[in-house]
Amino acid sequence: MPAPYNRLKARLALNELQIGCWLGTGSSYVAEIAATAGFDWLLIDGEHAPNDLTGIARQLAIVDGSDADAIVRLPMDEAWLIKQVLDAGAQSLLIPMVESGEQARAIVRATRYPPSGIRGIGAALARASEFNAIPDYLSTANDQIAVVAQVETRAGLDAIEDIAAVDGIDALFIGPSDLAADMGHIGNTTAAEVEEAIAIALARITGAGKAAGILSLDRNYGEMHIEQGATMIGVGIDVLTLANGLRQTAAAWR
Repeated sequence: MPAPYNRLKARLALNELQIGCWLGTGSSYVAEIAATAGFDWLLIDGEHAPNDLTGIARQLAIVDGSDADAIVRLPMDEAWLIKQVLDAGAQSLLIPMVESGEQARAIVRATRYPPSGIRGIGAALARASEFNAIPDYLSTANDQIAVVAQVETRAGLDAIEDIAAVDGIDALFIGPSDLAADMGHIGNTTAAEVEEAIAIALARITGAGKAAGILSLDRNYGEMHIEQGATMIGVGIDVLTLANGLRQTAAAWR
C-alpha cells in the first residue's frame, strides 16, 4: 500500500483553480468547521499563528477526513522542522521567504527521503505512515509531497525563474503584505508599484510552467489575480472572519 494520494499536488500540476482559507486560530474546532465550508484547501499557519507541532497534527487529522486538502505553512525552511511536520502527516508545505533557486533546492531535499534528499527515517512511529500501517510509505512518500515556495521580497521576485526551475517545487505563492513592506509600501498592498510587480510576477511564474498562487481577500482583486494567471487563491482567514463577524454583530446591537 503506497502513501496517500496528494490531490493538491495533482491539481497544481493541472493548473486547476483552487480557493483556500488560512487557519490561524490554532483551534481544532475551527479547523473542523472550516473543513465543512467547501474550500479546496486549508492552510494551517505555523508562521504567524499559535500553531505548535501537536496542534498542527490535530488539525491535519481533522482536515484529512474532509473534502479539503491540508497545507502547512512553516515559520522557516529548517530541515529538522520540515521533517517533523512531514512525519506528523503533512504532505503539502508552504515555505515562506524563498529567495533563490539554491534555497528552493535545499527545501525540496529536506522533504525527500534518500537518495533524492535528506529526510530522516522515522515515519514508522508517526501519523505519516499511519503508524507503520502503510508498508510502502518509505518508497512512495517522495512522489506525494507538494512544496509551494512563498515569494514575498524583491530578492524572491528576482529569482522567480530560478525557483520555478527546481524539480519538486509545485507552485510559487506571492505574499502581498511582505512584498509591499519590502518595496517600501508597508500596509499598502494595493500601491500601484506593488500591483504592477505582482502582475508581472504571476505572468513570470506561469510562463515558467509552474502554478501561481496569492493571498487575495478582496473579491475584485482575487478575480483580477485569476485573470493574471493565479490558480491557487487564498480567499479567507479564519481569524478575520470570526473577528469581523463578532464586531458586526456587536455593532448592530449597540
